[in-house]
Formats: sequence, C-alpha cells, structure tokens
Amino acid sequence: MDTNVPRTPPRKSATFDDYTLAEIRRAASTGIYDIRGAGTKRKVPHFDDLLFLGASISRYPLEGYREKCGTDVVLGSRFAKKPLELKIPITIAGMSFGSLSAQAKEALGRGASAAGTSTTTGDGGMTPEERGQSRHLVYQYLPSRYGMNPDDLRKADAIEVVVGQGAKPGGGGMLLGQKISDRVAQMRCLPKGIDQRSACRHPDWTGPDDLEIKIHELREITSWEKPIYVKVGGTRPYYDVALAVKAGADVVVLDGMQGGTAATQDVFIEHVGLPTLACLRPAVKALQDLGMHRKVQLIISGGIRSGADVAKALALGADAVAIGTAALVALGDNDPIHEEEYRKLGTTAGAYDDWHEGRDPAGITTQDPVLAARLDPVKAGRRLSNYLKVMTLEAQTVARACGKSHLHNLEPEDLCALTVEAAAMAQVPLAGTSWIPGRGGY
Repeated sequence: MDTNVPRTPPRKSATFDDYTLAEIRRAASTGIYDIRGAGTKRKVPHFDDLLFLGASISRYPLEGYREKCGTDVVLGSRFAKKPLELKIPITIAGMSFGSLSAQAKEALGRGASAAGTSTTTGDGGMTPEERGQSRHLVYQYLPSRYGMNPDDLRKADAIEVVVGQGAKPGGGGMLLGQKISDRVAQMRCLPKGIDQRSACRHPDWTGPDDLEIKIHELREITSWEKPIYVKVGGTRPYYDVALAVKAGADVVVLDGMQGGTAATQDVFIEHVGLPTLACLRPAVKALQDLGMHRKVQLIISGGIRSGADVAKALALGADAVAIGTAALVALGDNDPIHEEEYRKLGTTAGAYDDWHEGRDPAGITTQDPVLAARLDPVKAGRRLSNYLKVMTLEAQTVARACGKSHLHNLEPEDLCALTVEAAAMAQVPLAGTSWIPGRGGY
C-alpha cells in the first residue's frame, strides 16, 4: 500500500454536528432533557430578509427632522372605556418577578414610562416597585393564576390573557427552586425553594366560548375600563386571531418563535411554533376578513431588535410591537463586562441563556440578593429609555424615507424580500421582480 497517497480529510456530518453529538451524549449520561431560557437559536426567515423601497421620483420623501412623522398608538379602543394611549408603538413584553429580580422589574417600568409606553407584569403577580414606576402597566392573566387577585387587576391599566407564548406554544413555563425566594413564594402561594411549573392551559375553559365568558368576567371585575388583550403563540395565527377577536379581545398579541422564555425544554424552543415573520400576514388577513383591522389592535413580538424591525412589522399590518430579550440586553444583561463571571458559569456573555438557574452576574435574571443589588434600577431604566428612543428614531427615519407622515402609514407596498421564503411569508415581491410566491407576476 502506498502510504504517500494523500488521504481525504475527514468530514463531519451536517445532520450529526458537534452540538447534536454533545446533546446526545449529555442526554445519554444524565437521562434529563435540556432546559434553558431565551428564544430559538436556529436561523429562520426574519425581518432582516426584507428591505424598504425608499422614495425617489415615483414617491416623495419627507425631510428628516423638519417634517413630522407620528409615532403614537391607541391600544384597546374597541370596548374599553380607558384605552392605552402610548407615545410610541414599542411596548415591553411580559416577564415575571421571579424570573427577573425586583430591581429589573422596576427598571423596566422606569424605562417604559420615560419613553411613553407600557410594560407588562408576567407570571407571578404585580410588585409595588413595578406598579409604582410604570405609567402604563399591563397585567398578565395566565393559566397558573400565580399572584392573581382582583385588586391588582383593578390597579392595572390593561389585562393580557395569556393563552400561549411563542417560545413554547402548547406548553407551560418553569421556575426552578433556586429562584423561589421567600418573597416569590409568598406572592405565588408556593413553598420556598421548590421547582414550580406553570400549566399549559387555563383551568376554567376549554375553548373560545369559555374564553368569551372569561373576558366578560374580567370586564365586570374592572368595570369595563381596562382593555383586554389576548396573547397567543405563533402556530395557527389566522384561526387563533380570528377566535380571539370573536371572543371579544380589544387587542391581540401574537408571539413568534424567536420570542424568549425564562425556562422551558430546548425541544420546545427549537421545534415548536412559527417564525415571527410567518405569523404576521395571516394574523392581519384574519382581522381584515372580519372587518376588524385597526379596530382590534395587533401587537407582534418575537425577535424585535431595531427600529427597522419595528417599521417592517408595522408596514406588514401590526399596530405595535413588544420586546423582551432586547429590553433585558438594554438593561445590561449579557454584557461582556461580566465575561469572566459568565465563563465561570460555563458559558459566555453573548450566549448566556441559563436564566432559570438564577446566577446572572448582571443582577437581572436572579433572586440572589447580592447579585440583584448590582443592578441600579434608575441607571438601567435610563438605558432602556435610550434604547427605545433610538428604535423610535430609526423607525421614523425609514418611514420618512418612504414618504410617510406616521409610522402606521407604512404598508406592504413599501417592502421587498431578499429570499423566496421571506417573500412568501411576508407576501411582498421578491427584490427586483413583481413576483410574490403563490401569486402571479414575473
């Protein structure tokens, strides 16, 4: 045998890549499925696959900083006596006290209020810090009912009935025992230090007819003042949105699979649900078919990061967006200044998703009093306000370039897609053509 013949270099499998092999070995060694936080890490079609068509000769742009571009939005005007009037169409998604520290919840309230928008409680109830610093606070009503009481419902400015979440549609959440502190246990009526699992469905209804009854109950409790949101995870957006509207929702919140979670099985995060981009157009179509588009407001969430994402979501028919992971990053989570401590946890700043373990060195996703004290709610709130301001300015810049005097005047005609997949999902033409997959054109 000629040993001088060059050998073909070994080739690794695309199916059995390094991560997959490591996960098989971990599962075989422990017999436990993987639990983590954050959203999907696989690449899916997203807003980056869309581009705006700025004005030139055929369209007339607005002069930046000299001609106004409105950003205000009213949420909940269908039935509520007191709809939310926000200065910007960017809201803060529900993240619980328990998952987050009290300092983080306070910072979210401070930042949202300074920017003129709303924040949301999440599972586990309402904290005085959050209510005290939130000008507009949405109270989440979840299957677990943890921390729920009529007094807090009345203190809220809106109520969000959570049916599902984008990271885990059809599944419940988790809060591990190390995050069940004395205060969290008291608010949730749970034993301290014991793992908590939230239910995957509400205990007192089995379908949309029961949801309608529940919405009426909530309206009676709050004297028909508060807007009632219904939040669904992105799976069958056309039918879920239509049923939420028929059940009486003032606002529908639709969360795609890029949306984060505090903790759930990795198999949920990566293999259940639809990309945010794929959810939006069917939801808008449902509202249009019912004659309720813009009458029932649509909030889209899941992977919103920039003003460009905001503008694209609104152009495709949303009334507002919600941010969660991006808000935490703005507060200071995953910051490289903590890299040494992240490495001691066996991870790195940009990949940290072990939020459920409660050892966040940034003091955000923890109940450890020493770690939580690291976060200054005033400074963190200011960071969030700055971020929201930049997102709004970016969205306005894009809208002016398209000749729009309000963000809600953006429309699908202002967009094109870079990939066939994005064109099909967003129902806008492939760049350089008039072809929309599934329709005519060239």
